[in-house]
Amino acid sequence: MTPFSLEPPKCVDTDSWCRQVFELTNSEWLAASASWLVAKPVKIVMILLVAFVLRLLARRLIDRLTSGRGKMPALLRPLRERAPQALGNMLSERRAQRAKTIGSVLKSVVSFAVYGLAFILVLGELGVNLAPIIASAGIVGVALGFGAQNLVKDFLSGIFMMLEDQYGVGDVVDVGEASGTIEAVGLRVTTLRDVNGTVWYVRNGEILRVGNSSQGFAVAVVDLPVGYSADIEQVTDLLTRVAAEVTGEEPFASDVIEPPEVLGVEKVTPESITIRMTVKVRPGRQWTVQRALRARAMGAVEEAGIQPPMGRLYPQSPQSLT
Repeated sequence: MTPFSLEPPKCVDTDSWCRQVFELTNSEWLAASASWLVAKPVKIVMILLVAFVLRLLARRLIDRLTSGRGKMPALLRPLRERAPQALGNMLSERRAQRAKTIGSVLKSVVSFAVYGLAFILVLGELGVNLAPIIASAGIVGVALGFGAQNLVKDFLSGIFMMLEDQYGVGDVVDVGEASGTIEAVGLRVTTLRDVNGTVWYVRNGEILRVGNSSQGFAVAVVDLPVGYSADIEQVTDLLTRVAAEVTGEEPFASDVIEPPEVLGVEKVTPESITIRMTVKVRPGRQWTVQRALRARAMGAVEEAGIQPPMGRLYPQSPQSLT
């Protein structure tokens, strides 16, 4: 009796692939190998086909959720939004970019999960021992985590910034090393342009704090220095009148949220006394209102003949010379 038998095994189950192949080919060897030649390839093809269809359906669903068609994308409705309505047309661009970025993350996660599971199922069908592969993948993942930790940090920070809507296209922000208007927000890099026209590319993982001047409301602050001999009550009344006139005129009237307020003496230095007034305005409009208030207030102070700070001479009006 030889230790190796060349006779192929017999088919036992009449409903198996073995019996069906034997009836078609009359070959016992092919019938005994039917599991490898027919059953397993069919299962592998089915696994890959199901994975492809699931991924396609998931990506189409994400596309439908991220396409607002002029309205709020459905994907963003459960999330908090801090975008000011004053952005106008830029608001839709901001929402579209935010939805597109979050959608790309979801697509990547879906593709990784579906194809990863399909790969594991295919290896299981081929009889491959998955334990060493999983252990090796864990070691490679740890090595990549240490080597690309800055990249992972940038991506995670970008995802949370998108979900929390910390800033977006059109916002005026201060991120520490750079400040300006946001032009693009990505998962790894935020792009902003400063007042000089310089474009800054800031890694999301390096942003430790963000000062956003375009959310909720803003405050226009105007500090006006006057001399020591100036009548503070007179200056306060004058600034109150000027602020009311400026904020009541267009185009500033539509920007003002609350009436202006003269707070009084803000600072005393050897050269001057500084009077402060504030106005609550729409986000992003504080600088325009500030410039208008400062120009009108300086002109009114000069016309009233109020003493300027030491070392600074206002041109005297004809009334003050008489």
